[in-house]
Amino acid sequence: MSQPLLQVRDLKVYFPVTAGIFRTRIGWVKAVDGVSFDIHDGETVGLVGESGSGKSTIGKAIINLHAITTDGVLLEGEINFRTDRGYVNVNGLERKQMLPLRSEIAMVFQDPYASLNPRMTIEQIVSGPMKIHTQMTPKEQKDRVKYLLDRVGLQPKYASRYPHEFSGGQRQRIGIARALSTQPKLIIGDEPVSALDVSVQAQVINLLEELQEEFNLTYLFIAHDLSVVYHISDRIAVMYLGNVVELGS
Repeated sequence: MSQPLLQVRDLKVYFPVTAGIFRTRIGWVKAVDGVSFDIHDGETVGLVGESGSGKSTIGKAIINLHAITTDGVLLEGEINFRTDRGYVNVNGLERKQMLPLRSEIAMVFQDPYASLNPRMTIEQIVSGPMKIHTQMTPKEQKDRVKYLLDRVGLQPKYASRYPHEFSGGQRQRIGIARALSTQPKLIIGDEPVSALDVSVQAQVINLLEELQEEFNLTYLFIAHDLSVVYHISDRIAVMYLGNVVELGS
């Protein structure tokens, strides 16, 4: 088998527990405590577990959000992502060091109402990553926005509208279009259908499967609905109290 696209080795993410006026650290919350797994090209790995087991923490660690959003977080272990230049350990990279990888790892967030900026049009939301990570001209960006909206099942003419004009399922499709904008290799879905109605969940799951085949995507799919994970995953990892307790097909 070829080298994995992502190697997670003994990953630990501890959040500080503080007390007193001076916020002195008195302990740690061990959200992720020594997790290891691989994800191969074109594969979908489902990550399941009860609330608080550390699923979303792993997803955010892979895209390196904890280092820039949480003061005092303790990050240990390796998150090796395969690039054209070989493996890069993402864990603990600073903002500038992480920037070249942002176009190759994307995330679809759980809440489609909170993850889209209400002050930005859909075109601005979807083209935002292109402005930062690609050399596309404004016309090329506009054309790709229209193509992606069409590909996720929305009419391109909606590009000038704002998020409040869309339903939850439509907003999640916009989030998926944004994630695809820089042609990433790996997409992390942090419970991307849990906030949606059951009928809409099926539509979004089918869309994700179609996009995976078309764009040769690799998924880490985080969820707590076992039927959804069973439908979309090649392998499933089960988490409990910060550890992967089972991993198999």
